[in-house]
Amino acid sequence: MARTVAQVLTAATDSVTLINAINGGTKDVSDMTQAEINAVVKRNVDHLGTILTYDGTHEQPNIAGSASDKTSYTTAITVGNQYITDNS
Repeated sequence: MARTVAQVLTAATDSVTLINAINGGTKDVSDMTQAEINAVVKRNVDHLGTILTYDGTHEQPNIAGSASDKTSYTTAITVGNQYITDNS
């Protein structure tokens, strides 16, 4: 069964939460190197970027064309990219 826009965005919230927690210092990453942390942030930024381009093809919902509020996702991408820049 195909997922809806709401289902995909709800699942993507995990990436938003993780990026914000790492950036805000509330995620325990003490057992990771900075390179590993940056890689985690990058994977989640890339994941969000991919999801936001879903256009209704390949059995994916049309996220790109949806009127759903995507602010938290685009903000997390910006925050994550800045975190990587600041910590590289």
